[in-house]
Amino acid sequence: MEDPDDSCPEEIPGVKEALKNNDTAGAAKRIKEYLEKQTNVSLNIAITGESGAGKSTFINAFRGIKNRDEGAAPTGVTETMSEVTPYPHPDNPNVTLWDLPGIGTKDFPARKYLKLVGFDKYDFFLIISDTRFRENDVKLAQKIKKMKRNFYFVRSKIDNDIRAEESVSDSSKEKTLTKIRDDCIQRLKDLGIESPRVFLMSSFQLHKFDFSLLQETLERELPKDKRDTLLYVMPNVNPDVISKKKKALKVHLYLLATLSAAAAAVPVPGLSVAVDVAVLIGAVTHFVHAFGLDVQSLKRLAIRTAVSYTELRDVIISPVAAKEITKELFLKAFAQLGGAAGLIGAEEVSRFIPIVGIPVAMSLSFVTTYRVLNFILNQLAEDAQKVLKKALV
Repeated sequence: MEDPDDSCPEEIPGVKEALKNNDTAGAAKRIKEYLEKQTNVSLNIAITGESGAGKSTFINAFRGIKNRDEGAAPTGVTETMSEVTPYPHPDNPNVTLWDLPGIGTKDFPARKYLKLVGFDKYDFFLIISDTRFRENDVKLAQKIKKMKRNFYFVRSKIDNDIRAEESVSDSSKEKTLTKIRDDCIQRLKDLGIESPRVFLMSSFQLHKFDFSLLQETLERELPKDKRDTLLYVMPNVNPDVISKKKKALKVHLYLLATLSAAAAAVPVPGLSVAVDVAVLIGAVTHFVHAFGLDVQSLKRLAIRTAVSYTELRDVIISPVAAKEITKELFLKAFAQLGGAAGLIGAEEVSRFIPIVGIPVAMSLSFVTTYRVLNFILNQLAEDAQKVLKKALV
């Protein structure tokens, strides 16, 4: 059994009181407003650096697409963008990566840069360089710090450096990485940055080098709502990211079960419960996309890894993954999983009932819905781990 703290419910003002007073409509309204607010959290990431540094390739890799795909940020050795350009994430349009022109160009001089690029809308900045960080990079970092926003230095194209070093010496990969990191940090210190944080990265191999370290750093430093929004669109670069997604999603299960039970409308064939199908379809669809198990995400992964879509799909067992989740499909899966979910111990679910204050009439629907959602979530997380393992073979 999992750690109970993994699914500790978050108190929503007014919900418990409304349920105690049998005001299920009021409780449902408050929960729905809260979940909608969480779903619509925006995250704006500024990507800046000199021409040819690899900004566009990073933007594409983060969004899970290749440089030649439709909607990809254009790449090239010259400055391809002369204006600020947004690139929404394909799985969540509220998450946008902004390709900013390099600082210090004719149209974007250093002294006016932050104003010209619209500083206020960005949650944090990634300053990218494929060689040495320049004075303009440091000037930008100092301006960002003065405005009390976070910035992170990304040294890109690390895979190129490793190949180049291997061709001329017998130095190990670890020594090459240490040398590059130390050189970058010392250079930034010499230019006036105290305790610089530098992340070594290859946009073609996000599962290697420091991408995971960057994700962990952002997780610590972003507000919780922004942190979860970022986590759900993060590429599954290692098993730990998948586990973190599962833990974050599990916190909402009791809210979804309460909302569904409070607004129960559609009887589930084979089970003596009724559920709010629209709410649960939306939630399960979100689970599937967060784990990268929707059809489009799997096809993009297949292209990037040269592992066929069929091979990836074959390791998946969840009845809701890699499918369009219709009402008919969901009700069928819900009924099938209802029996299997009944095998799960009741103590985890029953402890929520007094906390939430669920009326007796809602208890059966709440318990069954929670169990099924938990079963679906666990199954999707396991499938995501198997897909990751298959893709990295």
